[in-house]
Amino acid sequence: MRIAQVAPLFESVPPKLYGGTERVVSWLTEELVRQGHEVTLFASGDSVTAARLVPVCERSLRLDEQCHDELAHIVLGLEQVIQTESQFDFVHWHVDYICYPLARRMRTPHANTLHGRLDIPELVPLYRQYREIPVISISRAQRDPLPWINWQGNVHHGLPETLFTFRDQPGDYLAFLGRISPEKGVDRAIEIAQRTGMTLKIAAKISKPDQPYYDEVIKPLIARSPQVEFLGEISEKEKNDFLGRAYALLFPISWPEPFGLVMIEAMACGTPTIAFPGGSVAEVMESGASGFVVKNVAEAEQAVERVARFNRKKCRRVFERRFTDKIMTQNYVKIYRRLIAEQSAAQPWSYKAATRNGRDGSLQFPSELPTR
Repeated sequence: MRIAQVAPLFESVPPKLYGGTERVVSWLTEELVRQGHEVTLFASGDSVTAARLVPVCERSLRLDEQCHDELAHIVLGLEQVIQTESQFDFVHWHVDYICYPLARRMRTPHANTLHGRLDIPELVPLYRQYREIPVISISRAQRDPLPWINWQGNVHHGLPETLFTFRDQPGDYLAFLGRISPEKGVDRAIEIAQRTGMTLKIAAKISKPDQPYYDEVIKPLIARSPQVEFLGEISEKEKNDFLGRAYALLFPISWPEPFGLVMIEAMACGTPTIAFPGGSVAEVMESGASGFVVKNVAEAEQAVERVARFNRKKCRRVFERRFTDKIMTQNYVKIYRRLIAEQSAAQPWSYKAATRNGRDGSLQFPSELPTR
């Protein structure tokens, strides 16, 4: 198949530092290429891929100090996709709802994977308007706020089997990996470390909106906790050692987590996750096999004691059985093929019949074609 992957522009593909969506887009794109598909990646120019790269902007917007208007790059990228859509059998969006005004006018089969939370009131009228847009969830729990939109499938994230190193022996510290924000629960991670007397290492991104929270809440907690070490953002290579050498990963969230990529990254290392329930946690975790799902800090403290008897090989097997890039890609390809077949059956015409207007480059379709 000829497949377009449309990535966000805020991080490169894959990201240099923090970035979940762009990392998943990278794993999916590379595996599609390995499986023999002709893939085009619309992303920032500093992305690295075996696919054909269309550099929408010179570098990732978060790291581009010369960028004054991020939206200008994003809109331009959407236009590039639409102008070339006839070159593809399928267009896979990863850019949230900003593509919808153009996507509803597309002739090419397409779908949008939703990577974020959906329990936001403003999304209800938006999805009523764009109810027909085909969408894909990353967990069943993610769908709960909007069960009535045009869901076409559910695909869990997956990562390359060789990306993380399995380690049979646990390390001697607790790990927190993610971003600093109230819903991620780093304050609870610190409390768990205090109650267990264990070292806690925090590898986390601080976004500008969360800087006051870090300065006013988290930084004082760290200052009063000698066993807590703040590392800041870490690279993919550093993440392998950070998770693999940890005693356990703490995931004490208080929000409807859409997926929680760090849980399967820890699984790949054989490192157990101690997670609070919320969103996808019960769906992703196999309590007892990949870690422990607990209700509060007290139960988390008890779970830390149980880690000494934890089977890290069994944890790795859960990852291999459920969360590899091959499994993820196969599941996406099934959706691509089904949507292509359904559109072909519903419309006897083909988007490939479109021609280019030689004067302005616009797409011209036969006059008898139905409108969408």
